[in-house]
Amino acid sequence: MKPAPLVEALDEAHFGGKAASLARSLRAGLPVPPGFALSALHVESVFARHPEALDTLRVGFTGLAGPCAVRSSAIGEDSDQASFAGQHLTILNVRHEDRVADAVLEVRDSAHSESARAYRRSLGLDESPRIGVVVQRMIEPDCAGVMFTRNPVNGADERVIEAAWGLGEAVVAGLVVPDNYALDREGRVLRRTPGTKDIALRAAPEGGTVEESVIDDLVTSCCLTDAMLLRLHDLAGRCEAFFGAGLDIEWAFADDSLYLLQCRPMTRNR
Repeated sequence: MKPAPLVEALDEAHFGGKAASLARSLRAGLPVPPGFALSALHVESVFARHPEALDTLRVGFTGLAGPCAVRSSAIGEDSDQASFAGQHLTILNVRHEDRVADAVLEVRDSAHSESARAYRRSLGLDESPRIGVVVQRMIEPDCAGVMFTRNPVNGADERVIEAAWGLGEAVVAGLVVPDNYALDREGRVLRRTPGTKDIALRAAPEGGTVEESVIDDLVTSCCLTDAMLLRLHDLAGRCEAFFGAGLDIEWAFADDSLYLLQCRPMTRNR
């Protein structure tokens, strides 16, 4: 039993929705960080402490040669009916091979929480989840956030982007008031509203994350230049050309490189 290179994790029934989406993104040439995927069976074998499952997980982690993010990829997750956003844990900045199995199990356990089960019940899904896991090279961004390829509030035909300093989890978790931008279909800026970004979520030296205070001059300064907004607009177009309209995208800029962290259909159950 071995982890699958992320680009090969196309089978949603084995690897889950997030892994399959990232695999398709890689095959489309989109800028996804490298990684690997564990099937739901492999995750259950890690839970059972099967020696081969644990050994191949550690080998896969070592092969990525750097801190990693461990993300859920439930069967049925990131579909156009249910995103499961916020229901399952993501463990960021895993730095040691003796920590990666515990991170996989934390992600697995989160899918068995009462809130995750209630979410499944609300959608008429089986309460017994099957959880794959994605392990990716950790991106330590200058700024990050989310982008919707149409307005998530009123459905208007415009790109809506939210951004903050540091890791995008600060935006997703509501730790800051992010910058808010809207672009038309040609990439022209329709609206630009600076947020109040007084903290940034950063990678901690020994693993995990830490909240850092943002210097005063940057708290209400926009994270994104016009050139960066155009690059995000281009990324949105490339994603839509491959996945179709109406997408919820997580992105990050690090050292002037733009990364695609997640791309899924927009849903009412985000």
